[in-house]
Amino acid sequence: MDSRREDSLSEGRIPSWVRKKKDLRELRTLKVRLRHSCLSTVCEEARCPNITECFSRPTATFLILGDICTRNCSFCSIHKGTPREPDEREDRMVAEAAREMGLEHVVVTSVTRDDLDDRGAHAFARTISSLRSALPCSTIEVLTPDFSGKASLAEIVLRAGPDVFNHNVETAGRLYGTVRPGANLETSLDLLRTARAYSGDLIVKSGFMVGLGESEEEIRDLIVSLKQAGCDIITIGQYLQPTKMQTPVTRYWHPDRFEAWSDLAKNIGIRYVVSGPLIRSSYHAKEALEEVRRVQGCRRDG
Repeated sequence: MDSRREDSLSEGRIPSWVRKKKDLRELRTLKVRLRHSCLSTVCEEARCPNITECFSRPTATFLILGDICTRNCSFCSIHKGTPREPDEREDRMVAEAAREMGLEHVVVTSVTRDDLDDRGAHAFARTISSLRSALPCSTIEVLTPDFSGKASLAEIVLRAGPDVFNHNVETAGRLYGTVRPGANLETSLDLLRTARAYSGDLIVKSGFMVGLGESEEEIRDLIVSLKQAGCDIITIGQYLQPTKMQTPVTRYWHPDRFEAWSDLAKNIGIRYVVSGPLIRSSYHAKEALEEVRRVQGCRRDG
C-alpha cells in the first residue's frame, strides 16, 4: 500500500485529515443564543469537530434531560454522575429556540437517564409535540439512548411521530465492556428493529465510530448488522479523543477506508451513507433525510 494511504497509529501525531479550523465568531453567536434559552447542545458537550460549520448554517442537535449522564462511556466527554430532575419547561424552550433559529430540520438527543422510570421517553415525546406546534413544516429527528432495552419505552417516542429515529451503536460489540459499560450491542440492534417494525415510512438511522480498537472485519460485520436491523441511513466517523480523560485513539483510519465502507453499505442496500473521518451522527442530517425520501418517492412512482 502507498505509504500516503496507510492508516496512522496514535503516536502523538494527529493526521491532517482529522484537523478542522473553527470560526469562533459563528460559534460564539449561537452559544450566546442557547445560553439565553438555558439549553445545551450535544455539539458542544461532545466537542464535535463540525460544530462551527453546523452552527453557521444554522443547525444544532439539542440535548434534553440535562447535561449529566448516568452511564460512563469511556469515549464520551459529557459529564457523568447523578442528574437533576428534568426541567418541565425544556420541551417548550427547545421548540422556541428552534423556531427562533428558523430550523427546517431539528435533531433532539439526550443523555442516558437510567435513574428515570421511563428513561426519558416521555420527555422525547413532549419535545416532538412542542416542535410540531412551533414548526409544523419542519422535520424532526430523535437520537435516543437504548431505554434499557424496553421496547414499550421506545414506542412512546415512536408514537409521537418523529421523521427519523436514530440510535447509535457506537462501536463493535467486543468493545462494549470497556467503551460502553452498561450497554449491549444486541440491545441497541433490537431497538433499531423495534423502530423498523413500527412504521415502514419511518426513517431508521444509526452510526458508529472507528479508532477504538476494532478490526476491519468487525467494522464490516457491524455494517451488515445495521442493514439487517433495518437501517435506512448510517454514519461512520473517526473517534477523536475529546479530552485526556477519555480513552485514547488506537488508530486513525485513512479516508480511503471510509469510502470502502460506504461502498459496502450501499452495495448491501443501505439507502444513504455518510462516512468520513470527521463525520458525526447529525452531520448533514437534513440532506440525508431528503435524499432517502426522494429515493422512496421514486420507487413508489416507479
